Formats: sequence, structure tokens, C-alpha cells
Amino acid sequence: MNARLRLVADRAAATADPLHEEPGPGAARCLGLYAKLAAGVAVVTARGQDGPLGMTVSAVTSLSARPPLLLACLRDGSRTLAALRARRAFAVHLLREEQRELAGRFASSTTTAAERFAGTDTRQVLGVPVLAGALAWSVCLTEDVRRYGDHHLVVGRLAAVHVGPGRPLLWHDRRFGSLTEPLPDAAG
Repeated sequence: MNARLRLVADRAAATADPLHEEPGPGAARCLGLYAKLAAGVAVVTARGQDGPLGMTVSAVTSLSARPPLLLACLRDGSRTLAALRARRAFAVHLLREEQRELAGRFASSTTTAAERFAGTDTRQVLGVPVLAGALAWSVCLTEDVRRYGDHHLVVGRLAAVHVGPGRPLLWHDRRFGSLTEPLPDAAG
């Protein structure tokens, strides 16, 4: 291949979208697999320039007890992600099984930030909007943010924590659900 054709081929390879060029199953098959993962439902909130922002997420997990870290996955381009990057703090709320409507409101792409927070009891903890009534919540200081595909992994260091009684709201097979077995006694 002559030098000019090689340069054109190299430029084309450099500008190709790596998400579309990756080998493996298509997005629909991957999403079908992901739908079978059972997950707790959480709302992530952050303070934006014009007020509180938030979104529903299903990919939240513990990362470390010492230091206390958790991991959340947020969609690329979300205003909540931009706010937590700018302010370096966010809150994660684990929702109760009774909070399906709240989860749906924070998941809707057509609902404004003001509409998402309307009628919710919200207070500020370490400068971050915290929703009252969640099963549990934590205010986190942003440790790291890294892009992987169409989402960002956000690692937060727990700075404040509240855990209440109740049962979690679950997400499985593209719908909300609840635990069916009784909760064990507190004594375990």
C-alpha cells in the first residue's frame, strides 16, 4: 500500500467509533442479557448550577469498606454526571419498594429537574440534595470518574450515611419488583 493510502486508512481507523467496531454480540443481545441482572434501584443526586439534579440508576455497588467507597454507573452526557464532576460530591439513595413512582420520575427523559424534585422532601447534606424517605442514602465525595462505553464509572468516598428500615425496590427484566420472602428478624 502506498504511503498516501496508508495515511487515509490510518485516519479512517482513528475516527471510527470504537463502540460500533468492537467484535461481539449486538447491543440488543447485550441489553437482553443485562435485563436478566437483578439490581437494587437507586437515585443519584448532585447540586447543579441551577439547583438539584438527579437520575435513577440500577448499577450501584459497594467497592470497599476501608476506605469506604461505592461505585455507580451514570449515562454519558447526563446533567447529573456533569454536576457531580464539577462539584465533586453526590448522593446515592437506595429506594424502598414503595418508591416506584419516584424511581420512574427520576428515570424519565422528558421530566425536568424541577419536576423530578417536586413534592419530595429534600434537604442539604454537605451541600448535596438528599431525598428523605429512602431505604438508605450516602453522600459521597467524588474519588474518580472513568468512561467505559456509553457510561461512566463513578467512585465515591462515603462522607455521610443513613440506613433506615424497609425493603428495597428491585429492577429485573425491565420492570420494578420486590422481594417475595419475608425479611429476617433483626437479631438474624
